[in-house]
Formats: sequence, structure tokens, C-alpha cells
Amino acid sequence: MTLSDLFDYIDNTITLKLLLSGVILFFAVIILRKIIHSFFKKTDFIEERKEKTLESMLNSIISYAAIISFILIVLNEFIPIRNILAGAGVIGIIVGFGAQSLIKDFFAGLFLLYEKQLHKGDFITLNNTFHGTVEDIGLRFLKLREWSGKLLTISNGQIKTIENYNFEHMRVIETITTSFHEDPRRMFRVLEEACDRLNEELGDYIKMDLADKPLEPFQVYGMSSLNDQHRGYEYTITGLVHDLVYWTAAKKTRRILAETMYDHNILMAEQRVEINSSQNSEENDRYFNSNEKLT
Repeated sequence: MTLSDLFDYIDNTITLKLLLSGVILFFAVIILRKIIHSFFKKTDFIEERKEKTLESMLNSIISYAAIISFILIVLNEFIPIRNILAGAGVIGIIVGFGAQSLIKDFFAGLFLLYEKQLHKGDFITLNNTFHGTVEDIGLRFLKLREWSGKLLTISNGQIKTIENYNFEHMRVIETITTSFHEDPRRMFRVLEEACDRLNEELGDYIKMDLADKPLEPFQVYGMSSLNDQHRGYEYTITGLVHDLVYWTAAKKTRRILAETMYDHNILMAEQRVEINSSQNSEENDRYFNSNEKLT
């Protein structure tokens, strides 16, 4: 056997070993994911959204573990593991400086899971900018599906604030601004009638207590402003509903309120444009003076 044949044999052996290792790890990831999915599907000891969140995080951990294992197998073929461990201190310092953002994202993802700030399927607002449904939670990234259908991927370390609309209950808050010429006493009667209709038609959406009684039915909160942006009186309607139906309840609330205002011929506030009369008179004087000079 020549020297070139020996190198070809060694090269083919290493390639075959690495290929076999990659295939084994690939199928191991698939099998583990199926086992985890089957486990959470058959159990119901925790809430479904929390199960999906844990499943997503575990899948992310398995993927990263498989990738790191394959990298170590590759390195072991060229550099023995004991040599790698011997230089782990120096390598650790180098990697530490180069992977600060990676470590930051990793720990931020763990804290998101541990502190239960959000779950898979929650509708949230990130950093007061992005709005959408949580589609996937990983150790490094969070995937947010916006209402338009666009998928936003943001690293966990970049998350500063989270506004979660899916934590057991949400309060529907709707405001109505009427004209100054509308009698407030009449308005309260009309709004109370609207609240009766809301409680009747949206009863399935209202949050109930253990005795199956509404925690906070739709009600007139009161007059929230005597002069809403110089347009009229502002009234507020509130009601506590289940978090999963908040958006539907809010849309139906606005529709019922609009119909009630229309049925009772309520004068709604209109935008006003104020014109300075003194300024207009000066402009008119200049206009007439210029015309006299021309004639």
C-alpha cells in the first residue's frame, strides 16, 4: 500500500465516521422531539400554552446540544479531546469575548421561560414597537407573527419590555366623546342601556369567578373628561373578559356602542377648526388696499 493510498483510506474513514455521526444525531433529534411532543400531547397537568412553551424550549435545547456534539466529534478527529480540555482555559477566554451576545441571548431565553413572562400563542407587544403572536420561543431567538403575516425574529437579548395581552383576563376599555349639546343625564341612561345589551350578548366573553358570577360586567365607568380635546364630553365603558377573546370582545363592544348611539340619535363630537378673526380682518384690509392701488 502506497502512502497516498493510506491517506485516502484515512480520509475516507474519517469522512464515513463523521457522516455516520451526523446521521445518528439527526435521527436522535427527530426521535427526541417526537417523544417530547407525544408526552405533552398525552398529559394535561399544566396549561396547554405552557406545555407548548416548554416543548418549544426543549426542542431548541436538543438542537443546540446536537450541533455542539457534532462539532466536538469533528474536532476530536483532528485534535484529541484531552488536548482541547487542556487548552480550554485559553479557548474559553477567546470564546467568551467573541460570544458575549450569544451568552446574553441564552440566559435571557432561560429567564423568559423561568419567569413565565410569555407563552407560545400569546399576543404581545415587544419594546413598544412590535405587535404579534408568539410563534416560537428558543434559547436565542423569539419568533413573533405580526397581524400582517410577517414573521419577526428577534434575539432574546434585545427584548427590553413585554406587554402581554394573554394573562388570564383583559379589561375592555372604550371611550365615547359626545357633543357639548348632548344632555349628560340622557347619555348615562343610554350608556347603561348599552351595557345591559353588552352583558347579554357578550356574556360568554366575560370573566367569571368560582361561583360563575361576572367579576366585572360591562358598566359605565363614568365621565372621564369634561372637555376631551375641546370637542365634547368623554364617557368610558369597561368590562373584564377572558384574555383569549379580548380582541373579539373589543370589536363587538365598539359595534354595539355605535349602534346604540345611532338608535338614540346621540350627537357625537366633531373636529372643530378655529380661525382667528383679527388675523382675517387684517388680511382682508391688505387685500382691499392693494385693489384700490391697482385701480
